[in-house]
Amino acid sequence: MSASFADDTTTADVSGAAMDSSASKQSGLGRLAKWNPLRRKESLAPAGDTESLYDEDPEPLWDSDETIAMIGSMQVHIIIFLSLALINLQKPFDEEAVVMIASPPEYEETLESIEEFVVSETPQTEVGADALAELDMAEASAEVYAEVAEIPNPVDLQPTDLGQIMLDKIFSQPVAPQKRLVTQKGSTGVGVAGAQGAVDQITAEITLAAEERPTLVVWLFDQSGSLTRQRVDIRDRFDRIYDELGILHGSADDKDTKPEDQQILTSIIGFGERVELYTEKPTANLGEIKRIVDNIPIDNSGVERVFTAIESAAKEYKPLRRNVGPDGPKRNVLFVVVTDEKGDDYGRLETSIDSCRKLGIPVYVIGVPAPFGREHTLVKYVDPDPQYDQSPQWAQVDQGPETFLPERIQLSFTGNFEEEPVIDSGFGPYGLTRLCYETGGIYFTVHPSRNTSREVRRREIEAFSSDMRYFFDPTAMIRYRPDYLSQEDYVNSVKKSPLRMALVQAATIPNVNGIQRPRLRFVKTSEAQLAGELTRAQQDAAPLEPTLIRLAATLQQGLPAREKESSPRWQAGFDLAYGRVLAQKVRTETYNAVLAQAKQGMPFKKEKNNTWVLEPSDEISVGSKWQREADTAREFLNRVVEEHPGTPWALLAQRELDVPIGWSWKETFTDTTPRPQRQGGGNNNNNVPQDDQRRMLNRAPKRPVPKL
Repeated sequence: MSASFADDTTTADVSGAAMDSSASKQSGLGRLAKWNPLRRKESLAPAGDTESLYDEDPEPLWDSDETIAMIGSMQVHIIIFLSLALINLQKPFDEEAVVMIASPPEYEETLESIEEFVVSETPQTEVGADALAELDMAEASAEVYAEVAEIPNPVDLQPTDLGQIMLDKIFSQPVAPQKRLVTQKGSTGVGVAGAQGAVDQITAEITLAAEERPTLVVWLFDQSGSLTRQRVDIRDRFDRIYDELGILHGSADDKDTKPEDQQILTSIIGFGERVELYTEKPTANLGEIKRIVDNIPIDNSGVERVFTAIESAAKEYKPLRRNVGPDGPKRNVLFVVVTDEKGDDYGRLETSIDSCRKLGIPVYVIGVPAPFGREHTLVKYVDPDPQYDQSPQWAQVDQGPETFLPERIQLSFTGNFEEEPVIDSGFGPYGLTRLCYETGGIYFTVHPSRNTSREVRRREIEAFSSDMRYFFDPTAMIRYRPDYLSQEDYVNSVKKSPLRMALVQAATIPNVNGIQRPRLRFVKTSEAQLAGELTRAQQDAAPLEPTLIRLAATLQQGLPAREKESSPRWQAGFDLAYGRVLAQKVRTETYNAVLAQAKQGMPFKKEKNNTWVLEPSDEISVGSKWQREADTAREFLNRVVEEHPGTPWALLAQRELDVPIGWSWKETFTDTTPRPQRQGGGNNNNNVPQDDQRRMLNRAPKRPVPKL
C-alpha cells in the first residue's frame, strides 16, 4: 500500500508540473508555483529519462515584474515591523507617588448569640428528622418510596396582586427511592392504651401514602380467641378511618367508580395455624370489609403463623409494586398486623423482612408490650360468649422477650422468679418489632391498663390483657432500644464486647430460686434442739450459694470493659445484674454465717427471753470480705438508679436496695405453754344449710380456657 501510494503521488506531481509549464508565460504566479528549490530534478524524472524535463527553457525568475513587486512589498513590511519594535513604550512615572506594602486586612467573624428559643409543637412530618431523643433514633424524612428520588426544582415566586399562590401545589412531597429503604428505620415501642389509638395513627400513615399514589391496605388478623374483642374495636374504628380518608379521596362506596380506580383499597387476611385470604379481590366497600372482619373464625390451635402470613401477603401483592412507568409502582402497599403474641414461625423472620424491604412495603403491628426479660406472661381470659361463666381465668401466652438473646439474669426476690410480678419492657417482642423497624413501620404496644405513674393491681387488669404491673414512659425508653440486628450481626456484636458476653452468659443460667421464706425465728428449748433447727435452716440456703458464686464469677469477666461500653441499655443491664448478684450472694452467705455463729452459743441478755429472731440489717458483723462486696453491690445499684431513672432497671435496682444486705439477731420471748383445746358450744345450733341446688341452677356453665 505505501509503495503504490508514493508512485501515485509522483505521477500527479509530474502532470501538474507540465500543466503549470504551459501557462507560465501568462502568469508570473504560475512560474513561482512551478519553482521549488527543495525539489530535485532527479527525483521528478522517470528512471532512464532525464531529457523530458528540459524540452522548454523557462524564463529567468528575476526578470519577472511580479517577483520584483513582491520582494519590494516584503521589504516595506519588514521596515514597518522593525520600527514599531524599536519604539520605547514607557508608562509615566509619578515621583510623588507612595507605595505601601502591607498584609491584607483581617476581619473578625461576629457570631450572634441566640437569646430566645421557640419550640414548635407542630410535628414535622415532611422535612427533617423525626426523632424524639438522640441522633441514632432519627427517622428518614421521606416516608414514601419510588424508584427515582423526586427533588423539586427551585421556583421563583414573583409578588402579584392577581391571586393567591398555593405552595402545597408547587412543592411535592419528598419521595425516597425503594432501593434506599435501608436508610429508613421505623419506630419501636409506641405505647398506646387501646387498639383504637393505634388505628388513628395508622390512618395518618395511610393518608400520607395515598397522597402520593393509590394505596392498598392489607389487614392481617390473628384468629386466636384472645383477640376477639380487639377485632371488634378495630372493626368499629373502620367507620372513622374511611370517613377521614374520604375527605381527601372521595367516597369509598361510590358505585360509579371501579374498584381498581379507587384511591384506597383494603384486603383482609386471617392467620392462625393456617393463613386465609378473605378478600378475593381488594375492595373499597366499607360494609363488605366490616362483614368480613365480623365473620373471621376463631382458631383454637394456639398457633400463630404471623411471619408466614406476611410473607404470603408480600407475594400476593407483589405485582402492585412493579413500576408501570416513570411514576413508579401502580400502588403503595401497607401491612397492618393485629396480634397479641410473638409468633410461632420465627424462622421466617429474615425472609419476611427481605420480602417487604425489596417491595418497599412498611409493616405496622398493633401488638402487646413484651414482658421485661421474659418469654411468657399470663393473660386474663374471660369467655367471649356471655352464656358461659364470665369469671376471669389466667392463661399463659408467649409475648417476649424483647431481645434476641436474654439480657436479664433470672434472679428472684421472693424465691420463684416465674411467680414475681411482670413489668413492661418498653418494647414489643423482638421479631415483630424488628420487622417494623427494618421496613419503616411502627410497632404499637397496646395495653388498656397502661399507667406509668403507679403500680397496676391485678384486679385492675382488663379482660384479654396481660398481667403486667409496671409500665414506663416511651419517651424515657427510647435510649434503651434493643439492638435490632440479624442473628449473625447480634452475636458478633456480643462477642466483640466482654461486658455483653458476660451478661448474656449470666442470663442464660437457669432460673435461680432464692431462699423460699427463709426461717427467721428460732425458739430455744434446749441447746441441742436449737442447734438442730439452725442446721436445717443452713441446709435450705446452701444450694443457692454455688449458683450465686458462678453468676458473680461470670459477670466479673465483663468488669474491665465496663467503662468502654457506650450503650445505656447494656450499661444498665450489666450494672443491675452485677449489683443484684453481689447483694444476694452476700445476703445468702452471711445468712449461713450468722446461723453457724449462733450454733456456737449465744446467751440471752434477759433471762426471760427464749427466742432468737433474725432481722435484715445493713450491718455486716461476720466478716470484712462480705462488707466489701456489700459496698460494691450498693455502688452498682445506686448508679443504676441515678443514671437510668424511669426504666425497668432502675425499678429493680431500687427494689434490691430497699432490702438490707446483712443480718442481725434480736432476742424476744415466746410463750411455749400448750393451749387448752377448745370445747364445742353454741347450744348445739347447726349452721344454716346452703341451697346448693338453687345456686347450681343459676350458675352459668364454665368452659376451659382455649389455647391462646
